[in-house]
Amino acid sequence: MIQIEPNQFTLLLVDDIPKNLQILGSTLKRHGYKVEFATNGKNAIDWLSKKEFDLILLDIMMPEMDGLEACTIIRKQKKYNDMPIIFLTSKVEKEDVLKGFRIGAQDYITKPFDEDELIARIKTHLTLRKMNKHLDELVKQRTEELDQTNKKLEKFLFEIEQMKDRLQEENYYMQEEIKLSHNFESIIGNSSNLKEALGAIENVAKTNSTVLILGETGTGKELAARAIHDLSSRLEKPLIKLNCATLPENLIESELFGHEKGAFTDAHIARKGKFELAHDGTIFLDEIGEIPLDLQAKLLRVLQEGEFEKLGSEKTIKVDVRIILATNRNLKKMVDNGSFRSDLYYRLNIYPITMPPLRERKDDITILVNHFIIKHNKKIGKEVSEISKKSLEALQKYNWPGNIRELENLIERSIIMSKGRSLIIDNLLLPANEISLNDEIDTLDNMTKKYILRVLESTNWTISGEKGAAEIIGLHPNTLRSKMEKLGITKSTKYQ
Repeated sequence: MIQIEPNQFTLLLVDDIPKNLQILGSTLKRHGYKVEFATNGKNAIDWLSKKEFDLILLDIMMPEMDGLEACTIIRKQKKYNDMPIIFLTSKVEKEDVLKGFRIGAQDYITKPFDEDELIARIKTHLTLRKMNKHLDELVKQRTEELDQTNKKLEKFLFEIEQMKDRLQEENYYMQEEIKLSHNFESIIGNSSNLKEALGAIENVAKTNSTVLILGETGTGKELAARAIHDLSSRLEKPLIKLNCATLPENLIESELFGHEKGAFTDAHIARKGKFELAHDGTIFLDEIGEIPLDLQAKLLRVLQEGEFEKLGSEKTIKVDVRIILATNRNLKKMVDNGSFRSDLYYRLNIYPITMPPLRERKDDITILVNHFIIKHNKKIGKEVSEISKKSLEALQKYNWPGNIRELENLIERSIIMSKGRSLIIDNLLLPANEISLNDEIDTLDNMTKKYILRVLESTNWTISGEKGAAEIIGLHPNTLRSKMEKLGITKSTKYQ
């Protein structure tokens, strides 16, 4: 704890009333302080040019130059920038006090003053100033030592920042991820063309090959990428995603490869790119057809050599990254018209997987509707449990240009609109207004029964285990058995 001795400090007392100077001066001297006197602001400034002071007690109302003007001038002198200034005032005018603080005063005391309060405040401000000076001296003493260790510290901080960036990125993606099991539990369906795509996913997942996922918007390309990652040996490492269509061209390179501080106008700090964050893991680049032509060569180099340079740096960074890409565009046509490099296209097209559009797997609509009803009932807080057969027929007649995403959005909106237990799908929610609905009801129990039967048949009636029906449906095996008993499902039950 820093101790102060009053006889070490010289105070300047400024007041235009001699009696105030005499009383206040005597008090300060009695407590051991050295004191000089000034009768107005101009006189005080003259004193400051001849002698150094540790603190000023400054009256506000004075002739020639008042305390506010004097304080403004004093604060412009560098050597008195941190010197405590305490205003003395007999009349507390809020505006004067606020103005005083704005121009640099630390405190104010009203007259007539309380001696104990006055001395306590002076001691506090002097102690704070001495502490600040002591800290400045310590900083100065350590400067040489800090300079010697600066490189080590910078390296350490850089490593911490790298770790922080990676943890934040991994945390974000972990929160965003809808984890898939080995049985593709988030990819719902039983159609033959979907099974073909899932088989291709399972075949390529254990390798490190680059995968190109093709398909229209809303067909589940991102879910396919997640499944490949989760079935790979990189499961415990991050899955880093970037939608190339959501970024302006001038930011894509920085997002992919990172940048150094000062690499461009807004690069105030160095930043890692997605490839560096994905080291040892997987990167998923959606809408790869939107990559600018001038960046395609750099992407090709990463695919072939696993190396790149950040913007603003000549240092080559090597990464071990599994690369999955997706597009809804016809890359071959883009190669033909010159907007996509042919060498990059052939490097990407080693193992293409096509996710089928919903119009080509309409047998899955009933299963998907059931899945989305259960999902959004819980989310919205409804208990919808019935849907008319005509509604299902209407959903199967529609061609779904927005695919599964469009169907899920429709079911969610319909649940919100529904008043009771029946799912109300208004004609207006479907663009095909010629579709009409009636009130024939298919219960949720019946739909659930059909769904469970399909899954059981696809697993050859295996309930538990890694590829069992319970894991696919997302239930504990005992829970599934109870539900089967309740719904009367046995091996002899026929799917209708």
